Amino acid sequence: MLTGPTGWVRGVALFSGQHTAVRYCPAPSGEGVSLRRVDLPGMPAVRAHTGAVLGGPARLPGVPAGFPLRHTALAVGESCAATVEHVLSALAGLGVRDAVVELDGCEAPILDGSSMGFVEALMPRLAPAAGAPALITLGGALTVRDAGGGEITATPRDDDGFSLGYVLDYGAGSPLGRQRAHWDGGAAEFARGIAPARTFSMLHEAQAAQRAGLFGHLSASDMIVVGGDGVPVGQAWRMADEAARHKLLDLIGDMSLLGAWPRADVRAVRSGHALTHEFCRALLANTPGRGGCAF
Repeated sequence: MLTGPTGWVRGVALFSGQHTAVRYCPAPSGEGVSLRRVDLPGMPAVRAHTGAVLGGPARLPGVPAGFPLRHTALAVGESCAATVEHVLSALAGLGVRDAVVELDGCEAPILDGSSMGFVEALMPRLAPAAGAPALITLGGALTVRDAGGGEITATPRDDDGFSLGYVLDYGAGSPLGRQRAHWDGGAAEFARGIAPARTFSMLHEAQAAQRAGLFGHLSASDMIVVGGDGVPVGQAWRMADEAARHKLLDLIGDMSLLGAWPRADVRAVRSGHALTHEFCRALLANTPGRGGCAF
């Protein structure tokens, strides 16, 4: 649990290029996580849950209409809270179940592409949570797939535990080889081995985005761009299997929008934000007593 508000974590947003900031504030036990746009009149807020995820691309300043953004954005009134997956992952990974996330801007700052800056802001304000986290009991195994070969499967467990795993596999022609990452729910494990993992783009993806007018405020020294040899341009990998670990970081943040972890072993293969959101909606719709609603 949070014992008090953190300081502001400031930086530049990934897609809009705006200077934005985030801070975490305590919330009453059982309230869950919400996001508040403090830069807008009336400071509108939204509960961080699967039902609030935008159904299409967020409308962000400087981003061409229809450009396929790969991130998580929540509807906040007539606006949004965009690229919040790393912000949410820090909370979920450290076991914080109740918080108000104040966002000064339309999009969270990207920092170095990881969750480490958010974790460092939270750590001094943490105290042990009261009681065990809630778990969702599934009615059976669940699998969702997409046309690109992505797949997420949840296999129910009999005990009061859960795990999340990610397999990165872009095929034989990819500069990145097959990688795996796994998390059993431990806060120390998250802070040490998952939070520092940075987001990445393949070289052709970064070049296409720049041709569309994006990322002019960033260079390869700011964010990981993977070259044809599988090595970051002008940088080095921070840890073994960092790419898969970052995908797991995203998975944790996106699945935290369920409001509770499934009592299951979840395995994601070659999946991204859109498929995780679909998986969460399917899980809620097929869980006895949930009626398709977030909680």
